[in-house]
This record gives sequence, structure tokens and C-alpha cells, in this order.
Amino acid sequence: MKDLFIKQIRLDPLPIEKGYPWELPVVKNLAKAGGLEFHSPVTFFVGENGIGKSTLIEAIALAMGFNPEGGSKSFRFSTEDSHSQLSEHLLVTRSLKRQRDGFFLRAESFYNVASYIDELDRQPALGPPIINSYGGISLHKQSHGESFLALVENRFGGNGLYILDEPEAALSPARLMRLMVLIRDLVQKGSQFIISTHSPILMSYPDAEVYQLTETAIEPVSYRNTEHFRLTQQFVNDTERMLKYLFDDTPNE
Repeated sequence: MKDLFIKQIRLDPLPIEKGYPWELPVVKNLAKAGGLEFHSPVTFFVGENGIGKSTLIEAIALAMGFNPEGGSKSFRFSTEDSHSQLSEHLLVTRSLKRQRDGFFLRAESFYNVASYIDELDRQPALGPPIINSYGGISLHKQSHGESFLALVENRFGGNGLYILDEPEAALSPARLMRLMVLIRDLVQKGSQFIISTHSPILMSYPDAEVYQLTETAIEPVSYRNTEHFRLTQQFVNDTERMLKYLFDDTPNE
């Protein structure tokens, strides 16, 4: 744990408020647990929609100085001010290790990040185009999946903190496996990853820490014990029966 940039997160006393984000299960459970420790250079948050994975990921990124819509710490743009106040109450315990790189990737606003890079490069500058650090081709001129991988392959330099919100949204299974290799290479260069995901492929990363977020708890689990893995395995191993269960009004027991 001593080599990680983020060692622990916890909440300060929460304001007595109702509504978003205070009533999200992840917020209540994080407060109840007293905090969450990080022990591996790769940590996954998994859970059903609505639990608050993305809200927690966003709050961690904001608490570490990243732009709410994604990008590096130097990115300062906003197309819609929709982030929660959770980051203002999130206490982050950091190590003394110096962070040389970092990036916050959120699938839903990656288009805005790509547009921001293009806009910066249209402005007069003394240095080389910013897009050179992303592979030299506008991220808008690539497929969604290609631009995601171009970001990781070219922009992520190592010895950095990388916070990714559902990166599998744009990636095929083969590209997800490629992403795992890239993560491994960056971990070997002293990096830390915190990732929210629904992908059983991605969460199988060796020696990763997997936190399952439910309505009642935040708990470490083996990826094989996540609902995502078990349901996917059941579907693949017995597809016909699962389809019959889904589409037949009177499925066989």
C-alpha cells in the first residue's frame, strides 16, 4: 500500500440533507464503513446501476484535482455543471509518492474531452500540437474504441494516477484484453488505477482488488463471486436456457 498514490478514502461528517448524492447507497455505506482502503495498484468498483459507482469515481477524481468532465489536471472546461458535491466531503489519504502523470476518463463525456483538445490545438501556440500526445490523430477522427486505446497507449505515461469510469463502454472483448495489457505495463511503471466497471473480462485483472457495491455494503470480493461474472458465466454456459427464461412466459424450472 505504501507505493499507492491514494491509500484511503473516507467521508467527513455529512450534512443533513436529502436527495442526490446523499441518499445513494454508496454514500450511506461508505459513511457506515468509516472509509475504504486501497491495497492494490488496480482497484475495481462493481455494482448495479444506480448504486453510485460513477458518483464515487467522480468524487475521487475531483478530490484529486481533475476536471469534472475528464482529462488531465490541466484541463479546465465545462459543457454542463452536473457533478455532485460529494468530493467536497471526501477525505483522501495520500502517500508521499510524487505523482508525475494522471488522467480522469469517463465514457459519457469523452467526446467533450476530444473536442477540448481539438479546440486547444486551433489556438496559436509555441509548442507542438497537444494531439501529438494522444497519437497525432484527432480523437474525433477515430472510432470510439480506437480513441480510447489511443489515449491509453499514447497519453498515459506511467507513474500516474488513472481514474476510469466504465472504460469498457467503447471496447470490444479483444480491445478490453489489450487494455488489460496496457494497464499491466503502466502498473509496472508505478501507476495506480481506480476503475468502475461492469466488465467481467476487465475485473479479472490479476491481483486486482474488487469492491462490490450493493444496496447494503461495500465489500471486497473475488471477481468470480461478483454478480456480473456469475450471470455472464451462466449465460455463456447455458445460452438457450437463459434465453428461454428471458423470453418464455412459462419458463421451465
